[in-house]
Amino acid sequence: MKDYKADFKILKQKINGSTIAYLDNGATTQKPLQVIEAIEEYNKLYNGSPHRGAHYLSINATKLYENTRKKVAKFIGAKNPREIVFTKNATEALNLIAYSYGVNNLDAGDEILLAITNHHSNIVPWQIVAKKTGAKIVYLDCDKNGQIYKEDIDKKINKNTKIISLSHLTNVFGMVHPIEYIIEKGKEYSATTIIDGAQSVPHMKVDIGNLKPDFLVFSGHKMLASMGIGVLYGKLEKLEEMEPFLSGGDMIEYVDLYETSFDEVPYKFEAGTQNVEGVVSLSAAIDYIENIGIENIEAIEEELLKYTLERLKRNKYVKVYGGEDLRNRKSILSFNIKDVHPHDVATILDNNNVAIRAGHHCAQPFMKYMGLNSTCRASFYFYNTFEDIDRLVDSLGEVRGVLGYGS
Repeated sequence: MKDYKADFKILKQKINGSTIAYLDNGATTQKPLQVIEAIEEYNKLYNGSPHRGAHYLSINATKLYENTRKKVAKFIGAKNPREIVFTKNATEALNLIAYSYGVNNLDAGDEILLAITNHHSNIVPWQIVAKKTGAKIVYLDCDKNGQIYKEDIDKKINKNTKIISLSHLTNVFGMVHPIEYIIEKGKEYSATTIIDGAQSVPHMKVDIGNLKPDFLVFSGHKMLASMGIGVLYGKLEKLEEMEPFLSGGDMIEYVDLYETSFDEVPYKFEAGTQNVEGVVSLSAAIDYIENIGIENIEAIEEELLKYTLERLKRNKYVKVYGGEDLRNRKSILSFNIKDVHPHDVATILDNNNVAIRAGHHCAQPFMKYMGLNSTCRASFYFYNTFEDIDRLVDSLGEVRGVLGYGS
């Protein structure tokens, strides 16, 4: 397995004598030198406000900004760059859809279909929209592995279903939901489909041309780019019928004393000065990912996940959640240690420079549904190694002893 860590200075630094085994990629990924250098080059040579000037710096900032829009469209298989809207993250993108589309297209008695596995960002906005419109929220259930299933999908999607919004890849158990089936089923009832791709787009091939959702959202910082840059893909006809989510500079066509006409899609959704630095980082991140190949990233992570599952099975005190069929899960693994709170596990691991996440992972309804308060979560990316996994598993073997439970 190739060592990609040479491009990640943060993963090469030593803290108290050892490097960091960084296994919290579901929260945020690290940035390679190529992304950092692209940001530095932009700030040193090209910093300007796009769409706002006739001078060299503004013109070049505009080119960088719009070329990245084209690159993102190509990366996810969207045919028209105008279907790409830059946001600050996936959460803002979901809120944009909820308020600009949901509020204006839902009536009392309509149903919003969510998955019980959804992240809070794909639940809370819909709760607010439901209260505003009188629509009803319905949840897809899941099995013991955190996977939603076709029988429940068939039962829950009906003539009252107007919006379906769910994660492609779940952020707690790492299960891949049957998105293609859900989208096709939704089309039978003319339901609008929204896919949260925050965990899937960085780790697997996501092709809009094949999936054909109405909307897709994802974040740059989970795929090597800076924090503060996100993407909303929307079918052009959907975006054109939607009202702006934010208003102000650069999203207008003309402003009079009492009336305003808005710019065309996507600009009417990009009010104010945008995060051009973040857009530049996303461009460089996509270049880096494409240089490796998303299929190769999938293969690397599958080997890491397989190896981790095999090693954890040898510890009788570790309970792993989610299915073992690697065709239906990616990059994320949740577990607990008998008698030990996940926060204590994470703290002890941190003492060994092993970074994981512990808690409810912004998915409290799902955790409650599964009868859990919290879990430990290890999440991988292509730069992780078998050595990182060994350090994780070996450190887990020490946890109970540190707390006086014995081994």
